[in-house]
Amino acid sequence: MDEAEGKRAVEIARQAIEMWVKSKEKLEPRQCEYPKSFDEKSGAFVTLFTYPNKELRGCIGYPEPSKPLIEALIDSAVSATQDPRFPPLLPDELNKVVIHVSILTKPEIIIVKNPKDYPDKIKRGDDGLIIEMGYNRGLLLPEVAEEYNMDAETFLSQTCLKAGLQDNAWLNKEIKIYKFQSKIFKEKEPNK
Repeated sequence: MDEAEGKRAVEIARQAIEMWVKSKEKLEPRQCEYPKSFDEKSGAFVTLFTYPNKELRGCIGYPEPSKPLIEALIDSAVSATQDPRFPPLLPDELNKVVIHVSILTKPEIIIVKNPKDYPDKIKRGDDGLIIEMGYNRGLLLPEVAEEYNMDAETFLSQTCLKAGLQDNAWLNKEIKIYKFQSKIFKEKEPNK
């Protein structure tokens, strides 16, 4: 995805968020112009940060390429305004948040003979993680490791906690760990 497509993805996320927060109406793909590449299936996340202090305000998305990017983008944008970790986004907050859109590669399972080898298979800042065990599943985007200065072991542990598991669950032979990369596009300030 090039910069122009990324900029358009952020504009569409902003449009979907504003439409939902103001009128509770969901933006339909036919209501906006978008590149043909957005019809291809892709994972995507939309993250909201308060402006200017950059505190997380919502983050929801699709880790798997299960639907066309345009649909994943709109669904994620609307859902990010209702992230259950926070109160729903209000109309007077629209000019107080910035939007980041992450376009994800398809997750690939990490294969190791010994679970202690997992940290060697993860590139800090490049790889995001999905951890699955039983019904538990957790995901952290690649930028989280950078933002919080996590080494690979800490990143694995934090992803386990996000999945509702013990922090050392990544050492369990029954666990499945996937990595993916993302390309991030973002507003510098609200509506910019």
